[in-house]
Amino acid sequence: MDHEQAFELLPGYIDEELSLSESLEFERHLDSCEKCKRAYEQQRQVSTQLRQGDLRLDAPPELEKRIRAALPMRRSLWQRVGQRFGGFDATRGAGSTGGARGLPGWAPVGAMVVSLVALASSAGLYLSVPSGDTRLTQELVDSHVRSLQFDHLYDVISTDRHTVKPWFDGKIDFAPPVIDLAQQGYPLVGGRLDYVSGHAVAVMVYRYKLHPINLYVWPGNDAGNVVRIDERQGYHLAHWSAAGMNYWVITDAGEGELNGFISNLRAHTAS
Repeated sequence: MDHEQAFELLPGYIDEELSLSESLEFERHLDSCEKCKRAYEQQRQVSTQLRQGDLRLDAPPELEKRIRAALPMRRSLWQRVGQRFGGFDATRGAGSTGGARGLPGWAPVGAMVVSLVALASSAGLYLSVPSGDTRLTQELVDSHVRSLQFDHLYDVISTDRHTVKPWFDGKIDFAPPVIDLAQQGYPLVGGRLDYVSGHAVAVMVYRYKLHPINLYVWPGNDAGNVVRIDERQGYHLAHWSAAGMNYWVITDAGEGELNGFISNLRAHTAS
C-alpha cells in the first residue's frame, strides 16, 4: 500500500467503515510510515473533538420561533381536508353546510384521509428500501471492485491449497473448503479475509486466463441448492449453498466461463 491509497482509506479507517482485510493492510502500512501516522493522529483528534458536547450550540429562542412559524400549520391541513370533503372548516367547528358546534360529521373522514396519506408515504419509503439480498449483492460487488482497485486480491499468495487453507486457521471460526481447479483451467492463486454483512468471510481467489474470480464463503444455508446467476455493473455473479456453506462468485469473465467454474467447484463441494 502506498501513501495515496493510505490517505484514501484513512477516513474510512477512523470511522470504522473498512473491511477487515483493508483495516489490517492499513495498519501494516501505518506501522512503517511516520507521515501517515501523523496524518492519522491529526484526523483522529479532529474526529474526537467534533464529537464533544461543548461544540454543540442551542438555537436562540428567536430562531426557534421563526422556524416554528415557517412550518405548515395543522389548521391549514384541516382546512384543505374540509374543502376536499364537504366544505367545512374544522378550525371553526361548522362547515358551509351547517352543523353542530365542534367538529363536523366529516371530521372522521378527514382524519382517515390524513392517516391514509401517511400510510401511503410510509409504504413508499418501505418499497424504496433495497431488499436484503439486493444489499448483499451490492456489498459483494463493492468488495470485489475494491480488491481490484487497491491491488489487494490476496492476503496469502499461493497456488497450493495446502498453503491457503491452513492460512485461515485462527483468523475465522470455520474451515472454508479450498479446492484445486488448476487442471480444469481455473488455478487457485491465493486467499484473503474480508468482511461482509457484519461478519468475517473467507475469499479464495482463482483466475480464468487474465480474469480474477473471487469466491466468497461463509457458514449458512441462505440460498438453497439452486445456483442463481445475476449481472451487476458489468460483473457476473452467482450464489448458492452446499454442505452448510454459502458461496458467492464474482468475476468479469463471461457467463460461460463462470458456469464452467461453478460446475467444477460444485463437483467437489456438493454434500
